[in-house]
Amino acid sequence: MTTGISPVSCRFADYFVISGLDTESGLEPDELSGENFEQSPLRRTFKSKVLAHYPDNVEWNPFDQDAVGMLCMPKGLAFRTQVDSREPHFHSFIITREDGSRTYGFALTFFEEVTSKQICSAMQTLYHMHNAEQYDILHTPTSPRGPEEPRLHGQPRPVLHAAPAISRLQRFNSYDISRDTLYVSKCICLITPMAFAQACRKVLQQLYRAVTSPHPPPLPLESYVFNILYEVPLPPSGRSLKFSGVYGPVVCQRPSTSELPLFDFAVGEMFDLLGVENVLQLFTCALLEMQILLYSQHYQRLMTVAESITALMFPYQWQHVYVPILPASLLHFLDAPVPYLMGLHSNGQDDRTKLELPQEANLCFVDIDNHFIELPEELPQFPNKLEFIQEISEVLVSFGLAPEGNIHSGDSQLKHGGLRSLDAVSDKRNGNLASPLNSYLLRENVTIARLQALVKRTGVSLEKLQVREDGGGGGKDARFHCDDEELKMHQLNIHLREVFANRFTQMFADYEVFVIQPSQDKESWFTNRDQMQNFDKASFLSDQPEPYLPFLSRFLETQMFASFIDSKILCHDDDDKEHTLRVFDARVDKVRMLNVRTPTLRTSMYQKCTNIEEAEKAIEMRVMKIDHTALHPHLLDMKIGQGRYEQGFFPRLQSDVLSSGPTGNKWAKRSAPAQWRRRDRQKQHAEHLYLDNDQREKYIQEARNLGTTIRQPKLSNLSPSVIAQTNWKFVEGLLKECRIKTKRMLVEKMGREAVELGHVEVSITGVEENTLIASLCDLLERIWSHGLQVKQGKSALWSHLLHYQESKEKKSATPAGLGPPGFIHDPERRKSDGGGSAMPPLKVSLIQDMRHIQNISEIKTDVGKARAWVRLSMEKKLLSRHLKQLLSDVELTKKLYKRYAFLRCDDEKEQFLYHLLSFNAVDYFCFTNVFTTIMIPYHVLVVPSKKLGGSMFTANPWVCVSGELAETGVLQVPRNTQEITFECQNLGKLTTVQMGHDNTGLYAKWLVECVMVRNEITGHTYKFPCGRWLGKGVDDGSLERILVGELMIPSGENDERMCRTPPMQQSPGMMRRLVTISPNSKPKLNTGQIQEGVGEAINGIVKHFHKPEKERGSLTLLLCGEFGLVWALEQVFQHGFKSPRLFKNVFIWDFLEKAQVYFESAEQRDGNPDENWQSRVRHFCRFMRAINNTSRNIGKDGKFQMLVCLGARDHLLHHWTALLADCPITAQMYEDAALIKDRSLVNSLIRVLQTLQEFNITLESSLVKGVGI
Repeated sequence: MTTGISPVSCRFADYFVISGLDTESGLEPDELSGENFEQSPLRRTFKSKVLAHYPDNVEWNPFDQDAVGMLCMPKGLAFRTQVDSREPHFHSFIITREDGSRTYGFALTFFEEVTSKQICSAMQTLYHMHNAEQYDILHTPTSPRGPEEPRLHGQPRPVLHAAPAISRLQRFNSYDISRDTLYVSKCICLITPMAFAQACRKVLQQLYRAVTSPHPPPLPLESYVFNILYEVPLPPSGRSLKFSGVYGPVVCQRPSTSELPLFDFAVGEMFDLLGVENVLQLFTCALLEMQILLYSQHYQRLMTVAESITALMFPYQWQHVYVPILPASLLHFLDAPVPYLMGLHSNGQDDRTKLELPQEANLCFVDIDNHFIELPEELPQFPNKLEFIQEISEVLVSFGLAPEGNIHSGDSQLKHGGLRSLDAVSDKRNGNLASPLNSYLLRENVTIARLQALVKRTGVSLEKLQVREDGGGGGKDARFHCDDEELKMHQLNIHLREVFANRFTQMFADYEVFVIQPSQDKESWFTNRDQMQNFDKASFLSDQPEPYLPFLSRFLETQMFASFIDSKILCHDDDDKEHTLRVFDARVDKVRMLNVRTPTLRTSMYQKCTNIEEAEKAIEMRVMKIDHTALHPHLLDMKIGQGRYEQGFFPRLQSDVLSSGPTGNKWAKRSAPAQWRRRDRQKQHAEHLYLDNDQREKYIQEARNLGTTIRQPKLSNLSPSVIAQTNWKFVEGLLKECRIKTKRMLVEKMGREAVELGHVEVSITGVEENTLIASLCDLLERIWSHGLQVKQGKSALWSHLLHYQESKEKKSATPAGLGPPGFIHDPERRKSDGGGSAMPPLKVSLIQDMRHIQNISEIKTDVGKARAWVRLSMEKKLLSRHLKQLLSDVELTKKLYKRYAFLRCDDEKEQFLYHLLSFNAVDYFCFTNVFTTIMIPYHVLVVPSKKLGGSMFTANPWVCVSGELAETGVLQVPRNTQEITFECQNLGKLTTVQMGHDNTGLYAKWLVECVMVRNEITGHTYKFPCGRWLGKGVDDGSLERILVGELMIPSGENDERMCRTPPMQQSPGMMRRLVTISPNSKPKLNTGQIQEGVGEAINGIVKHFHKPEKERGSLTLLLCGEFGLVWALEQVFQHGFKSPRLFKNVFIWDFLEKAQVYFESAEQRDGNPDENWQSRVRHFCRFMRAINNTSRNIGKDGKFQMLVCLGARDHLLHHWTALLADCPITAQMYEDAALIKDRSLVNSLIRVLQTLQEFNITLESSLVKGVGI
């Protein structure tokens, strides 16, 4: 896509180039192209040179000799003899300058006879040498099977068959100067500011035809080249232009400013090569800025797929390294630790497995010729994927293309018949739709019957289909000035591009609302661009349908989205907007106007594209009525005898006549006035800002460099110093990216915890946290892939960890290493503050953490293991420490990495580990929350009271542990040890422990201080305080209790931390009082403190429900935990409670039971006329009966807790409080100063409790087990 076309050019072409064999310098082998010298000389590559280019230079687009030379003939020179096929072939290429602006090249490569005797004899000499070597190899009898043998067509043992092998070798791969004619490749090429691919192809083909045809062309070749360079202008926006080639007219047209940008490659060809399903997967990878490697033996296919995929991204633009054709000499660029889109030429012999790619963890590999695509793991699905595929397929079918693509696009027609069924099978394997459409190929005569079958399947209207068929007759429609094939290509292009553009218009129809306009001036906005948020992602995502979130949350983090929003912020009004932005905004406005009538935004309802016809009409109009015609080629002022040439050879042209254009600019008057060109140019410069030119250039440069340090490789013959400099840029870029990522993750996380403390608005969702961690994993993979010596496995990080594990286990196997293998004898073992030495802490061990991951059978791939290991280390706050330890093995790092690798740059590595250390300031549950189905070992320890130790205790205890994801069921605990380790499916964050005993034996009374539970993989330890007796006739007679727990902060951490944010489970904003309360010593709180306690408990619950669902902590903690609602109401009912005798505890439950008896008798006695009163009484008595009849031995305080929880769930607490305040039993059992007797205090309590009515409270099953209400 023309993102940054050369600013000043208004000519159709800037240069005409000829490149090929330089007979002066002779045959130079091309070492950089990495070809081996075992190949026969005809199959080797030799250096090609730019032989001539006209003119020498144009100021707005300086000629880049290296880049043009590399890309015209990316594989160098090719030699053939008369027996080989020598078809000419066309390919296009792109030169992206370091500032991101682009120039296009179009090249036609053909073969010419070699006339130089020196070259022919050099080739003969190479053959003699080569054959002698081959003969030696074949006649070494005891040689082990060498790499040569498969090349001899897999003969068994070559010793016996030496003669036939040699003769075959000579027959296929030989050159005999006396017998054979030698041909060499040559290339003619146009360098143009805009990509008019079809027009350039025609111009070059006609020039080639002129030199190969028996009759000379009407004019010398110079006239035609001069014409295209100096007399053909670029067509203005929205206009078409016709000019003359050697044998016929050439038409090109340019879209207007309100249409999609110019695109002249055949998008349909990409669908034909890959099939819809694969294209959509590739499209998703490109939008998420993965590394993409295209692979094909045809340069033009690489270019078509790369350009098509980036064009379909409209309005977004690919922001990273973009090299659709990677010259062989730049292969080291695949090592780049940045997102890239590159095209790699395959020689057609090697298969995918032979390709050594430095990093594959985040790579999308597209084998174009074999209709096959390899995807990175965890690729989210594109929103509405199925409907989208259906819509694209309908367009393809209406143009006679099969949605599955044409699997053997490159092969002959004969092959099609026999391979059909096989294709369908292999196609299913490649993740493509397999269907009867497979056999629907445009090249065959399609019968109406088959058409109708198609129609039935896809629901496309038949008239439309037939119109397309009639249109594609290969002849030429008289109304149009271009041939049908070309018109059809333009029509299909616009259909497909509109369908894709419509997806983004629908998905981002209200994006403007969420753009955050900067409050400061432009200068400071640019300086702090790294820290600025330019888009309110959280609010945008909260509006989106759930299925879109995995894709969108990652897409919003990409560079292309950030740049798009930046350009939106930098534009003041319509005139000032970049072309793509203006077109997109106009479409968005249209969708929103339609939407007023039929609101479909923010729903996942699929909206088809509606503006195809209009776009198609615009193209047809331009082709029907040509707006501009360029000057015809004419004789030039050449000396007699110039301009002659030999048939079959493309000559060097006369540079004197081609070095400069006509003196009076003849065509300026004929075509559009010169002003439009000047205006276009100014507009391009003014695309971003209202600033003077110097400032604007500076800003555009800065904006481009943000977030990416290296945009584009310099295409030159690279010296070691240039390579070193490039690698240094990568190292700096990785460090910068690490700094930005860690900062972003911390800001989000701290932001959330600040919300919990009641400071600011919330801004992160669970999806987004996952996205950020996934992108951190990608960054780590890229760092670990940079400068690898030898690649092993798809994940460079996991491979390094395995090497480390292996070396450590070898060491620990020697007698010197005492202790279990892989454990680090760590003086600062993790301390835990739970009851002193109650539970010995887990050892910090990198190897142990690896083993945990290796034991998880659900994770099958190396990339998955590496990601799981990173998540686990983050959750344990050990990521920086583990990686530091991994890299402390300097010998291993030296063995695995080249000198320039990031991991061997000491200062950068230290800074990188320091950035990662900052994650220890926040709590992540990124392992526990993601791997929800894995088996995890837990360790439970019951801590009895020290004063009254459980040594005499005779009953059999049990526990049941519950978490956010599951609960364990009853587990028996051995009486003597009082601890147990068990394995069960991940429980998530732990919330409650139910514990009790079976009341057997002589002494079945047990005073428990607390229960500790530890997750043995993540090391998270939860403490469930109890401090009560369990036993009949002691305390409240309870045999079981429900304990609510909190995650403990390992005490050893406080020293490491700069700051400590509260753990996520604590109830927000809870003010910790100085009074500690245990049921035995009941200090008296005054009414003010009690009211405050109730207020804070309710406030905690209200805040809980105001958070997004994914971020809510434990509601059980807010109800039953320390200072929760149950505790607060306990204080209310204990205030002023009369205690009848010394040494006898009276419980609130006793009072409630008396009240129940009173209500039941009062109801029968005088049938109170008040309906409301009666229904409240009925509810209260029903709940009391149900709780009393439960089979559980939960004791009086346990029953009170259950009543409060059920009352909160059913919104009855305020009714019951009013009932009890008016009940005569209250007058008997409470002193006059009691809170429950103070009318105004009771009313304010009722008002506070009423706030719970708007929330839908769901109770954990452990709280209400055994109560059937």
